[in-house]
Amino acid sequence: MDVTPTDLREPLDVRWDGPVAVITLNRPKALNATNAELHAAVTDVWGEVAKDDRLRAAVVTGAGKAFSAGGDLPLLQNMSDDPALRAEVLAEGQRLAKAVAAFPVPIVAAVNGPAVGLGCSLASLCDLVVIEEQAYFMDPHVSLGLAAADGAVFTWPAQMSLPRVKESIYLGRRITAEEAERFGLVNAVVPKGTSVAKALEYAHRLAALPPQALRETKAILNAPLTNRLETDSTAAFASESESFDTPEFRANLAAMAARSK
Repeated sequence: MDVTPTDLREPLDVRWDGPVAVITLNRPKALNATNAELHAAVTDVWGEVAKDDRLRAAVVTGAGKAFSAGGDLPLLQNMSDDPALRAEVLAEGQRLAKAVAAFPVPIVAAVNGPAVGLGCSLASLCDLVVIEEQAYFMDPHVSLGLAAADGAVFTWPAQMSLPRVKESIYLGRRITAEEAERFGLVNAVVPKGTSVAKALEYAHRLAALPPQALRETKAILNAPLTNRLETDSTAAFASESESFDTPEFRANLAAMAARSK
């Protein structure tokens, strides 16, 4: 499948490669940072794609040089200033985590560059993960002053040792591709520019399996995650919402805004 960024529809593109849905975050000039439009689209796309009878597997990736650079600064500023918008976006974030975890068929992440914040969370929720050698993961919630409510805080404890999880999330530590493989976060490290091809290879192998057996097995394997999201995510996102009002987060946000000028 040969798709270039100029072919894609903003802010999110869905293409089909036979029975495989290829979902591409498409704000390449912003390193696929998540603004309000992209956040809403990446929340809703899972339910829309799941309705298609062709679906047997999915691939998610980013256009350009990044998988996703995390939250868009203007969106974070608006969420800080507008509690109603904040509640809306955080509710979307909760729905997004649940939708990916409960998606009926396997999702393969093709991490083609930095996966930060929501990008890191999204990749961690996928079933298989391919990462390019120059890419990395980073969850900067706590270092920015936010409670880490989504994605990695729910998934990483089942994927690597708890001390490493705490080091990575507390300190916002960058996890290189080589470390991600060693820690058990990814299935394969591949050369730059080849993650989508490898992810499609995995996806088509999955799509060729007996569909009922694959779907039910995924549901069984993901049950601890989907159950925990049901029981714990509301309180977690409420804690993240409170963080937006702390002086530490507001100071960090102001510093980020100053550096971006």
